[in-house]
Amino acid sequence: MFSDTRPAPIDSNAGSSMQEFRIDEPHEIRALLKALMDRSVVINLSGSDGTAYPTTLWSIDATQGKLAFSVDLMSPAAQRMVEAEEASAVGYLDQIKLQFDVADRLLVHGKNACVLQTSMPRELFRFQRRSAYRVRTLERTAPTAIFRHPQMPDMRLELRVLDVSAGGCALFLPENVPPVEPGVVIHGTRLSLDGDTEFQTSLMVHHVTSIQPQAKGVRLGCELTRLDANATRALQRYIDNTQKRRRMLSLD
Repeated sequence: MFSDTRPAPIDSNAGSSMQEFRIDEPHEIRALLKALMDRSVVINLSGSDGTAYPTTLWSIDATQGKLAFSVDLMSPAAQRMVEAEEASAVGYLDQIKLQFDVADRLLVHGKNACVLQTSMPRELFRFQRRSAYRVRTLERTAPTAIFRHPQMPDMRLELRVLDVSAGGCALFLPENVPPVEPGVVIHGTRLSLDGDTEFQTSLMVHHVTSIQPQAKGVRLGCELTRLDANATRALQRYIDNTQKRRRMLSLD
């Protein structure tokens, strides 16, 4: 489905089919960017060279037409982001995906911090999330995602899959497991949904949310990336079959 972890490129000349998603009014763009900044939403920057860097929006200077993103001066990815030919940003406001280009990138050093300065986007694309049908998994099939903890490679995790769609999944992370931060990309994940559906993928963690106090854990909202054609077909079959089984169970 996705050949890499970069967001799908936006073709500004794609015609009327994209008009409903495009926002080009300056005050609307500023309002959405301010919401991202005020909520400290994790924004995933992606360069055309494959570089990925999770960050937050530090400041908006509407007068100068500049944005500033928080970066770690010592991070090689931050420097590569500056050098990339093109770069884009993706962030989420509840069920809304926001995507925009980040041009004129420059690292600006201060006394105690460093930011990635970019020009204010002239247009922004706003997409409703979850266009794909999402199903709750069947617990009796013990659906799991198996991978190495991104911060602790020696720790092997086997997390329960709560729900899944053609583009993402939700995992249950118990409270006694070290946290997984939003923006992290987890490579080499084996998704085992039932006896007939198992494949390799990468996960980009977008959200970490609490479920309920008695659950003793949190929900990881992940995007599925690097799915080949066979995995995509197997996943769609699983979704269709699970939907049918749940309908049958509801009739019993």
